[in-house]
Amino acid sequence: MPKKLILPFLCLLYFVNYLDRVNIGFAGPNGMSDELQLSATVFGFASGVFFIGYLLLEVPSNLALHKFGARRWIARIMVSWGIIATAMAFVPNGTVLIVLRFLLGVAEAGFFPGIILYLTYWYPQKERARIVALFMVAVPISTALGATFSGLLIQWTDWRTMFLVEGLPAIALAFVVWFWLPDKPEDAVDEPVTEEWPLKKALTHPRILALSFVYFGIVYGLYTLGFFLPTIIKGLAPEAGIVERGLINAIPYVLGAVAMVLWARHGDRTGERKWHVAAPMLLGGVAIPFALHLENPVAAMVAVSVCAIGVCAALPTFWALPTSFLGGTAAAGGIALINSLGNVSGFVAPYVTGTLRDLTGTQKTGLWVVGITMVVAAVVALVQRAGTEKV
Repeated sequence: MPKKLILPFLCLLYFVNYLDRVNIGFAGPNGMSDELQLSATVFGFASGVFFIGYLLLEVPSNLALHKFGARRWIARIMVSWGIIATAMAFVPNGTVLIVLRFLLGVAEAGFFPGIILYLTYWYPQKERARIVALFMVAVPISTALGATFSGLLIQWTDWRTMFLVEGLPAIALAFVVWFWLPDKPEDAVDEPVTEEWPLKKALTHPRILALSFVYFGIVYGLYTLGFFLPTIIKGLAPEAGIVERGLINAIPYVLGAVAMVLWARHGDRTGERKWHVAAPMLLGGVAIPFALHLENPVAAMVAVSVCAIGVCAALPTFWALPTSFLGGTAAAGGIALINSLGNVSGFVAPYVTGTLRDLTGTQKTGLWVVGITMVVAAVVALVQRAGTEKV
């Protein structure tokens, strides 16, 4: 596969990956919760239990990718998650749903950090935020287009068919990965890092744990929006149809996609990293709690859109921080650990938000927790050392 096609192809893979991860958010308010008799707490737990399996196997999976090569390991991951994603179409009750969501996390473990590691082989540090942004733009695009596509599938068929149709592409694309994706370029980027960290240090150093918390804060906002925005929009616009709600759901993510690329380019151009992570987190953290305190639906969507812009803008620049001082096996382990611990918020966010909704009867308390978490994580980002400083 030519180098110019590598990044677009990886974007396609991440599009499918992220859609299969969050499409439960579209199924829940459109028939699944009613048919399976799921409370908001159970729905939140089923949404978030994915990340428990993800956490357990993220580091060993990424080390395996580093050892066996991207082509084989990414193909293996995709076949596994594709099979489980399609099996979601046949869940008979909440218990089986929870088990399959857990197994989906086990299957997907290592995919995202593996791609981040893979990109370091192809692109130098000075371009990395922009390249990661172009890769991660698949997140808002998959949510924007996925909301409309999922809405149409549910309207034309049902939520079960949606899971089936959206799970099959992962299996098909795995064969493309196996036969055409190169493990590394012949002139793989091998930039010197500040010091050569051993794997043990990369898995235990306080700096890595602090960065994990920063990522936790970013992802907390991302998954709260991903899992609960369709439900929030249904409450704001109960008269809208499934497709109309899907189009409304797309608005914050389209804006977030544009902000993601432009902000990352600015970060690469200036070379500044910490404020490029913290500033959008502060913006999103302040905006999200006010979304449901605004009675006007348009004003509430503006607040939600501002939060989405903040979350999306922070994501790619964040990954320029750990890749600036980690290399080799330490990079494989460190990136995976940051991603796995950060993605614990993928379990915490929907479960806490759903539980607080059941306890209080409103989404407001849960969204205040999201905002506070993002603000605290932004402060932690600001006190981090620059990548060129010795630890």
